This record gives sequence, C-alpha cells and structure tokens, in this order.
Amino acid sequence: MNKELKILGIVVFFTLVTYIGVEPYAHSQMHKHVEGHNFVYDGTADIEEAKEKIAKLKEEKSDTTKAEAKLKEKEAFWASVKKIAALKGDAKAGEATFQTCLGCHNGSGVNMGGVIPPSLDHAGTLYDKNYLIALIKNPAMASNVDHKYKNTALHPMGSISSMITKDQDVANVVAYLKEKKVGEESAQQAFIDACSRCHANRYGKLTQLGVIPKFKTKEDELSYKLKVAQEQDKVKKYMGKLPPDLSEIIRARSEEYLETFVENPQSQLPGTSMPRTGLTKDSFEKVTEYLASTGDAKKPNRDALGWKVLLYFVGFSILAYLWKKQVWSKLH
Repeated sequence: MNKELKILGIVVFFTLVTYIGVEPYAHSQMHKHVEGHNFVYDGTADIEEAKEKIAKLKEEKSDTTKAEAKLKEKEAFWASVKKIAALKGDAKAGEATFQTCLGCHNGSGVNMGGVIPPSLDHAGTLYDKNYLIALIKNPAMASNVDHKYKNTALHPMGSISSMITKDQDVANVVAYLKEKKVGEESAQQAFIDACSRCHANRYGKLTQLGVIPKFKTKEDELSYKLKVAQEQDKVKKYMGKLPPDLSEIIRARSEEYLETFVENPQSQLPGTSMPRTGLTKDSFEKVTEYLASTGDAKKPNRDALGWKVLLYFVGFSILAYLWKKQVWSKLH
C-alpha cells in the first residue's frame, strides 16, 4: 500500500508542477513583468515612464533636454486633471456642452481620422473619471500616444480641447457622462465599445464595423467584405499596422499581461500605437469575460465535467487497488 501511495504521490506532484508551475513560468518568459496600477489613471505610470526614459538617456550619455521637457509637460497635465477632478460637476450644464461631442460620437459608423468614433452611451460606466477628464483636455496625452505626434493637437480628437476649454465645462461634461445611464452594458457591448473599432474577433463574428449581419445574397456579403477591407485599410494607415484579431488572445497571453497591457499598452510594448483605453477595473473584467466566451467557449463545459473526471479517476484507483490486492493475496 505504501509503495502505491508513493508512486501516486510522485505522479500527482509532477502533474501539478507541470500544470501550475511550467505554464505560468512560460508565460512569464514571453513578456516582462510589469507592475499594474489597478486601473487608476492619475499620471503615475506616464510620469514613471518619462523618468525611466531620462535615466536611460543619461546612462547612454545622450541629450535629455526633450525628455525632461516632456516629463514637465506630463506632470503639469496630470496635475491639471487632478484639479478638475476635484471640481463639482453640473450634469445638467454638462448635457448642453456634450452636444459638441455628438458631431463625431453620433453612431453614424463613419471613419474620422483613422477610426470610427465610439458611441458614448456607456462611457460613464465603461471609462474611468480621470481618464475622461484627461481625454477631453488632451486626447493624445490621455491615451499615452503623444509620442506619435509632434503636436498633440494633431490627434484626430484633438479639436475637442479647443471647443471645451474651461475646467468647469470639462467637469460638467464628465459629470453628465457619469450620470447618464443606458441600461446595463453586456460583455459583448463592452468589447465593441472599447476594442472592436480597431480589433476584429472572428469567433465573436465581429469586424471593425461591428457585428457581422446576415446576408440575403452573395452580392450583399461581398459588398460587406469590401467595406470591412476598406475600413481595415484606414485603421492600418492610422495605427501603422492592422491591429490583431483578438479571438484567441485570452489563451495566448497571461492574465497579468492582458491587464497591464490594456491599462497601459506602453508598459508592455513601448512605442506602440495602441492607445490607452481608460477602462475601469469592472469594464476590463467584462471585456475579458467576452474574450473568454469567444476564445475559450468550451471552458464552462470543461469546468462542469472536471469534477466528474476526477471522481472517475478516484473510483478507478480504488478499484485498481482492490483488484491488485486480490491478485497478490494468492501469492502471499
């Protein structure tokens, strides 16, 4: 009996090491470890990155003048965001100012400046308050893609800062967005709002134009595919390359990578054109819930079957031991 238990213990030990130890270790070697900020957008991450860049330039004995100016710019920017966040916003006044936003964020599905502007129906629940403030103040800086622009006003959404100029107006618009509720947002809708204007998800039947419709004729299907290709070309031109399909990303990357990458893409991929999305922790969990439902659709079935398989092996082990004991009893 003791011998069998030892063998079983060894098998169980190495199985657990392989499943719990090797796979997470492999994922950890695929990308660097990054400390997240729990989806708090106060400029800490951006300022840390700017300081790291200065330190690297000093180490290389390179000129740090521009980097130091950028650091001061970021510190001043996030200080202004903090100041606005402390103001009491007037949602009613914000609703009037918000009409300025509807020129682009109107659900028309028209590409403007490289991507289709998202609907803001769920913006108040989907995005963090500080991020929304920062986005109105300076979209490129808020999204942490200011490295793409010589002048951040050249960002496709840059014009908004020239239309909503007063701090109180910014606070009012954000108060309105936070108060505005359009029902509970589904996991799929959270993904569409946050990701699908750039990323397709073929398992979820989503393209950069949204949910793939049903076609009455082959001609309709081909026409739609042409529109998708044209939209992808615009996104590719704006981003530098076509963002990847996210059907399998939930299985291809670790939870830590996805969380830190979505929170701040620059932390995992410095220089990337992917903007910070500004999702709250709850919104990120909805997005990953959707990614899990499309990229690992059989997981609920596996989870439901798992305990039955374990029970089977336990029963089988007991029967195997009793059979062995009976056979060997005749030889002792």
